[in-house]
Amino acid sequence: MNTATETETYEVAIVGGGAAGLSAALVLGRARRRVIVIDAGRPRNAPASNMHGFLSRDGMPPGDLLDLGRAEVLHYGVELVTDRVVDALGGFALRLLSGRIVEARHVLLATGAGDVLPVGIERAWERWGRDFLHCPYCHGWEIRDRPVGVLASVEHAHLLRQWTDDVILFTHDATVTDDERATLQARGIVVVDGTVERLVVEDDRMRAVQLAGGRVVAREALFIRPALRANLDNPAVLLGCELRDDGLVHTGPDGRTSVPGVWAAGNATNPRAQVITAAGEGSAVAIAINTELVRADVEASSRALSAAA
Repeated sequence: MNTATETETYEVAIVGGGAAGLSAALVLGRARRRVIVIDAGRPRNAPASNMHGFLSRDGMPPGDLLDLGRAEVLHYGVELVTDRVVDALGGFALRLLSGRIVEARHVLLATGAGDVLPVGIERAWERWGRDFLHCPYCHGWEIRDRPVGVLASVEHAHLLRQWTDDVILFTHDATVTDDERATLQARGIVVVDGTVERLVVEDDRMRAVQLAGGRVVAREALFIRPALRANLDNPAVLLGCELRDDGLVHTGPDGRTSVPGVWAAGNATNPRAQVITAAGEGSAVAIAINTELVRADVEASSRALSAAA
């Protein structure tokens, strides 16, 4: 067993063990690469009881998907560690919170992101992923034909109208123009002005939304378009990667970051990536990484042959 001060070498270090990271690990493990997955154990969808829209896995608890994924990548010799990157020591040598130092030829950032909920709404985090929701494609079927609220997003209100004809838009801190109100009215969407301050919960279910001033409006679910934030310990910063305006990692179409040899996939770079999207991105980026490794191996062999001649 290596000591904490020894550097352990891999071909690919994957930071993040969600759908994107594990899918990449599966592809690279099957390609017989030496791979380590470093996971802090904080998946974005942990509050949700079920995930949807993932072919053959619709309705599965997200933790069950990760358990299956871990078992699959272990079968191909991938190393999984619960740890966190705390420093980059030069090149692609990563210091972990445990003290281990991991060096790799390529690094894949699959660190995900976190949701930013509005401040001042009582019980918001308690209900997050249960009946305070963000994605109609993830949760729309489950709230079909039920009374639903939407917080501060005209676009989201129109979208939710696909699943139920009982939609109320709570303006909260948003400005809704007269034209937008007219269009909402034409589709049967009610607009309620005022700031939401509390989710009313009884018997572990949302029953209503309470506004400042005390007005209570019966609703069984509330949707929001939350902002995303990069994880505060984002290794992309340590590695010098260019970031987007929202703090996520800037990449090209194939997942390359601004730092050669560093890649990103899933919510670390794509705020709209659902679980199935993140998994697909992880798989595609893994193939691109392996292609780069093969190219480098060929060039190294050619140099060695020329030197021996």
